[in-house]
Amino acid sequence: MQTTSEKKVIVTEGVTRTYSDNGVAVEAVRGIDLTITSGEFTALVGPSGSGKTTFLNLISGLDKATEGKVWLNNRLLSEMSGTELSDFRRDNIGFIFQAYNLIPVLTVEENIEYIMLLQGVAKHERHKRVVEILKEIGLDGYQDRLPTKLSGGQQQRVAVARAMVSRPAIILADEPTANLDSKTSGELLDMMRDLNAKTGMTFVFSTHDKIVMDRARRLVTLKDGKIEADEIVN
Repeated sequence: MQTTSEKKVIVTEGVTRTYSDNGVAVEAVRGIDLTITSGEFTALVGPSGSGKTTFLNLISGLDKATEGKVWLNNRLLSEMSGTELSDFRRDNIGFIFQAYNLIPVLTVEENIEYIMLLQGVAKHERHKRVVEILKEIGLDGYQDRLPTKLSGGQQQRVAVARAMVSRPAIILADEPTANLDSKTSGELLDMMRDLNAKTGMTFVFSTHDKIVMDRARRLVTLKDGKIEADEIVN
């Protein structure tokens, strides 16, 4: 039997993504083979244009590979219909974006509980989880505030809470510190590392921020759409 640490949650095999740029084929991702196991805190790093965000979109099912295969939690993404894939993403992946993507007319609690609402989680359970995770992220008592009344760092904490509260297996974060100062970025990453240790959720970041790299436990470096280096660092 596999232990939790050995469970493969993301597997890619020969994944390629080709775009057409004015009729010219451009390979943004070129034949990537990668395995990520449960509980990892991994960063995909590399310069702009290296393919890291494209690859993150491929492993999330937000984009389709031109060639190759992607498995999440032992499910082959290419075999799912559009509705199946949407439901699978909703139940298995939490997303964190650089622009926070909070709904401005909803309160903190309403933003955090949104995915649980789509999942049909009962109201009392939604509220209980929101209160618990707000304590975890240091925003206890903020549930009735609107996003406009929060700082950028607080909004990103709410975005992290929203991604995690439905208890997905995988958290995917695309440049989550891009709009934050270095102190706030460090605090946010320390919080996510702590939550990673407590929950065992798998975190995968796309980033070029040294603050994220310094806290990642594995660095996968991309260059020209290929893996240039893959190392355990912490």
